[in-house]
Amino acid sequence: MAVFPIPVTVLTGFLGAGKTTLLNRLLKDPALTDTAVIINEYGEVAIDHLLVEQASDGIIQLSDGCLCCTVRGELVDTLADLVDRLQTGRIGKLARIVIETTGLADPAPVLQSIMGHPALVQAFRLDGVVTLVDAVNGAASLDAHVEALKQAAVADRLVLTKTDLADADGIEALKARLKAINPGARILDAGKADAADLLDCGLYDPATKSADVRRWLGEAADEHHDHGHDHDHDGHDHHHHRHDDRVKTHALVHDGAVPFSAIEAFLDLLRSQHGDKLLRMKGVIELVEDPSRPLVIHGVQRLLHPPARLPTWPDERRGTRLVLITLDMPHDYVERLFAALTNRPRVDTPDRAVLEHNPLAIAGLPR
Repeated sequence: MAVFPIPVTVLTGFLGAGKTTLLNRLLKDPALTDTAVIINEYGEVAIDHLLVEQASDGIIQLSDGCLCCTVRGELVDTLADLVDRLQTGRIGKLARIVIETTGLADPAPVLQSIMGHPALVQAFRLDGVVTLVDAVNGAASLDAHVEALKQAAVADRLVLTKTDLADADGIEALKARLKAINPGARILDAGKADAADLLDCGLYDPATKSADVRRWLGEAADEHHDHGHDHDHDGHDHHHHRHDDRVKTHALVHDGAVPFSAIEAFLDLLRSQHGDKLLRMKGVIELVEDPSRPLVIHGVQRLLHPPARLPTWPDERRGTRLVLITLDMPHDYVERLFAALTNRPRVDTPDRAVLEHNPLAIAGLPR
């Protein structure tokens, strides 16, 4: 038995960050009863929290009802197989899925598998991305590997591991660096984090969580109340880090309703021109056509999760708030595009009418 769509948590982190150690501890929590755990390479992972009850066809049934399975081929096939097993009664219950990625994995393709498949998007919803960062080696991983940077940038939760082995100054410096890379993510200590801290943290869903849009968007969305500024990484100079300044968080705020056509054009142009550079996107939008029911959007690169309409505004603040995390995006491209589509074009920038009627105009958008 399952209630669709089933929430999916993506657990990622660089090699040696301690993903399996945390996962084994979390699986003992009652909140993860009837959870399926999908692991990229089972041969390198030991799920040891409970006795294995039965195993067949790559699916390992644990004695508390949890499942553990390996990715055989494409992740899409594994997820589709779980749906088939549910519908045919071979799996009795499935309340949640946790996908543990390999340490070298770029998380974007995993997120796209959940959000981009026409059948799977009906069966699953992205609950959140939890990224583990090794307090001892995390800074070096961020310096040397762009994959580690992407893992941190797309996270809804950043979890520090091995803090008992690192010095206090190093931990604080790493926290500050992670906050600069991803201002919207909550940073936790692995030793203190429980399932409640790590679940229900991604896609905004008023049916399953408290209606706190501000918390969902992250503090970046509240830091700029004027039009279309981007987050400046707390004013710190990170140019001495190899990759950090390639990531930028854009907090776009418009105090008023916008036409659906403007938002549609903004998203289409952004994704068609630079979709590969758009790591994550979240937004709550007041529409001219129906200002009483906000539109909620959530995207990864060129893919958008099906937009949702909330029945009412969950807090007193209206308008449009978008938070985008980008990698190697051309300088101020996002801000200029958003300004144009909200009819506040900057000098030498096309206005909304031009962009909506001539999408090719965006190619000449000045930097």
